[in-house]
Amino acid sequence: MSTTRVELPLRAPDECGDCAGRLRAAIAAHDGVGSVEASSRGDSLLVELDADRCSTTCVQEALRAARAGLSDHYAHTIVTVDGMDCAGCARTVSDAVARLPRVSGVDVSFTTGRMLVEHERDQFDAAAVAQRVERLGYRASLPGTGAGAGSAGARLRRLLDPNLLTGVATVLLLLAVVVDFATDLPAAWLYGAAVATGIGPIARSGLVALWVTRRPEIKFLMTVASIGAIAIGAWMEAALVVVLFSIGELLEGRAVARARRELASLVTLAPERARLRAADGSETEIAASALQLGDVVVVRPGERLPADGSVLDGRSAVDQAPITGESVPVDKEPGDHVFAGTLNAQGRLVVTVESAPGDTTLARIGTLVAEAQARRSPSERWVDAFARVYTPAVIALAVLVAAVPALFFGVAFADSFYSALALLILACPCALVLSTPVTIVSALGRASAAGVLVKGGEQLERAAAIETVAFDKTGTLTAGRPRLVALDTLGGDAVDEVDEDELLALAAALEAGSEHPLASAIVAAARERGLTLAPVEEFQAQTGFGASGLVGGAAVAIGKPAMFGARTLTPAVERALDARREAGQTAIVLARDDLPLGVLGLADPPRPEAREATAQLARLGIDRTVLITGDNAATAHAVAREAGVADVRSDALPEDKARLIGELGDGVAMVGDGVNDAPALAAATLGIAMGSAGSDTAIEVADVALMGDDPRKVAGLIGLARWTRATVRANIAFSLATKAVAAVLLAFGLLPLWAAVATDVGASLVVVLWGLRVLVGAPRGRLRGLPLLPAPRRAAAASGAR
Repeated sequence: MSTTRVELPLRAPDECGDCAGRLRAAIAAHDGVGSVEASSRGDSLLVELDADRCSTTCVQEALRAARAGLSDHYAHTIVTVDGMDCAGCARTVSDAVARLPRVSGVDVSFTTGRMLVEHERDQFDAAAVAQRVERLGYRASLPGTGAGAGSAGARLRRLLDPNLLTGVATVLLLLAVVVDFATDLPAAWLYGAAVATGIGPIARSGLVALWVTRRPEIKFLMTVASIGAIAIGAWMEAALVVVLFSIGELLEGRAVARARRELASLVTLAPERARLRAADGSETEIAASALQLGDVVVVRPGERLPADGSVLDGRSAVDQAPITGESVPVDKEPGDHVFAGTLNAQGRLVVTVESAPGDTTLARIGTLVAEAQARRSPSERWVDAFARVYTPAVIALAVLVAAVPALFFGVAFADSFYSALALLILACPCALVLSTPVTIVSALGRASAAGVLVKGGEQLERAAAIETVAFDKTGTLTAGRPRLVALDTLGGDAVDEVDEDELLALAAALEAGSEHPLASAIVAAARERGLTLAPVEEFQAQTGFGASGLVGGAAVAIGKPAMFGARTLTPAVERALDARREAGQTAIVLARDDLPLGVLGLADPPRPEAREATAQLARLGIDRTVLITGDNAATAHAVAREAGVADVRSDALPEDKARLIGELGDGVAMVGDGVNDAPALAAATLGIAMGSAGSDTAIEVADVALMGDDPRKVAGLIGLARWTRATVRANIAFSLATKAVAAVLLAFGLLPLWAAVATDVGASLVVVLWGLRVLVGAPRGRLRGLPLLPAPRRAAAASGAR
């Protein structure tokens, strides 16, 4: 039996986790399929086939049939949910909506405010979803509707807005404190009014969540604590619990909303309108979504480009920061590629549209960023699992604290009950749950703003553990475009003597009609020197060797040494060839009437940033950098010396690269061009596709895609990942330490209810603000000076067409 392995891509969001599982089961049941596994990235299925019973085409057809069956039965709707400020909120919304009829799956991300609802086709009850979400105290926006679609009483909801009620309750509390401490008048009724005003949204959301999910969450616990405080006559404590918690919720919500806005602004840059030029030269303004392939648009200075395309006419500098993260505008001229959402800074550009609406590089970046934000990292999953056990355990402990001292140790029930209420408030794991996702999403946003697309939090955590970085050569450490670096004119009896300019002019004349990269490099060098190219007659291309023709009546030939005979390959030529080879260059011989004129050396030199990239990796403590290339040893070592790479593995085929990556051990990042390096990218701990602007393949195959050609971003990414890891660990430690200190104070009777609330709210705000620093700040202490990706340029991100 012969086996083969096939990778079947999944499509998000149409193929969510549940649908992916259904597709996997359907493919596994197909005849000839041995095993089906999800890829490490989660965006494809890896299928092992018995090639004698099932072909690649057969299993692809089976996937199409399974998709068609799912499409007939299931559909997916994306709902925006506003007001969530922690993962617990998202879990409550998810559980509540999942219990609705005909809803088969729900996935909610509080960091993006996005809910994906899987439901039976043509059976989606939008009003029921909106009503269920709003009963929990949040706001739902469905496609084609405004916030709160399908819900009655909009005017009453505005009147009972939680922010408004929080403000009123705060004023009543302050007034009660003044009356209580500055006069002899009773203040209980004012404290009670503050509680009554502020507790409504908290109690409603907490009770609905308990009823729907059968699990107590923080708002229910706060409701119990407030009512319990009133029951024992602690009116001021009850009001403080309600008001402090409400203020904390408000501040947390605004902090998370700010992070959401910062991230959304990075990928919502494409203009809504485009200026279409007709065949007669007239211009008409139309919706950018109406553009078609081949359309010609006019982009004036200060306007953003509406689509990916090529410059047809005009020259300008274009700010490509949203796509590639480049810090300075890039000069564009006819023939150059441009991206939707980039800013035309200077001249007028006429652009041919080369992307359909919604299929631009910017749109793909936006989709990838949204998916990355929604994916939970291992740290988030650990925290979530811990919180699920932690909260019920503390609730059970609170019951014991209330009952045991009063029943067995003679403690007054009011005192033990008061301590139990404080413990209930401490049961809130908000700070712990917030400690990770805000930091992760901030890091992903910073990376995307710098033109580095990370597939998710898991990939970011893997980047923090990198110890070895392996580079491909061509297109990674080098630009992938050869250029002329040496001209060797020859002297002697068996040589036709010429100077450098004449040598280059003859070579360029022959190569002017060729599209080969080496020929283009020679012609470009001649043009840089302003040389005039003579006409060529009887031109002949010898595929794989070179070219020949008549120039000025003489027979001139250029190409590899193998195309010439002994009369041409004199000892002087051989010495020049050896010198070029030792320098890691490709050597080309030029001869006239079989007499050698000289040798041209061409090379694909390292990028100017390559040595700085390896130096920055060394600052991170990554001293082991490796060059893995299919090129010969001499060329590989020459590039490695200039780039500062000590370990060289040459003459490696694509399958050899994957094997070599495995031999390097754990914690290996592979940086390649995303296509021919695919096996190595998949085998590495972290696959980084280099120079992938506009490339679907590079984005799909790697864990990270660099939307530009700067290898320094590799060190910046690893530095950002390590800072993110340190921030997450600090947030988790701070959250747990705060709870531990508060629990000790509670055990000695030193923690009143209001202090418990202040501790919980304060800890939550600290971890949110500390996590947001990763988006726009810089590390301190031992991490100071860490190589980092630059922070988002707010002015560029927020600006539109002028």
